[in-house]
Amino acid sequence: MLLQFATPPMQFPPQHYAYLLDDAHFDRACALIGARGIEHWADPQRQLAGQINREHGGRGVYLLDPSGHYLELITRPYL
Repeated sequence: MLLQFATPPMQFPPQHYAYLLDDAHFDRACALIGARGIEHWADPQRQLAGQINREHGGRGVYLLDPSGHYLELITRPYL
């Protein structure tokens, strides 16, 4: 899968994109996020900086793309 994002500054309301990953892929993604010093949070309100959540029987993390859209990585579906 390929996602292409518009180059900021673009005027769109913030969107939320959730990606369901297996545990190994989530671990690799979190390692890369940490290694690159990318800001991330355990919650969409951005109160729990540098953490992951353990909701819905899995793990999750939020980060922002360059345009300010929420990207959520999760290991278990919540719907």
